[in-house]
Amino acid sequence: MTMQKVIKILGTGCPKCKAMTAVVKEAVADNNIDASITKVEDIMEIMKFNIMTTPALVIDDVVSIKGRVPSKKEVVDLLK
Repeated sequence: MTMQKVIKILGTGCPKCKAMTAVVKEAVADNNIDASITKVEDIMEIMKFNIMTTPALVIDDVVSIKGRVPSKKEVVDLLK
């Protein structure tokens, strides 16, 4: 049994942040991945991850992608 992945999408709601959210939700749904997805829009919370560019994808508290929108395949590969 695999543990649920904890995914955080860091971004203040810009178009790229929205695009990343859509890609991640789709990747999780299409592949039946057990994951909780949280959108983090609070700038103070985002700064705790020490990133300068959004959107950023955080999986299990590790910043995996920052400053760009990943492909769905890339998200699935990161979650496996």
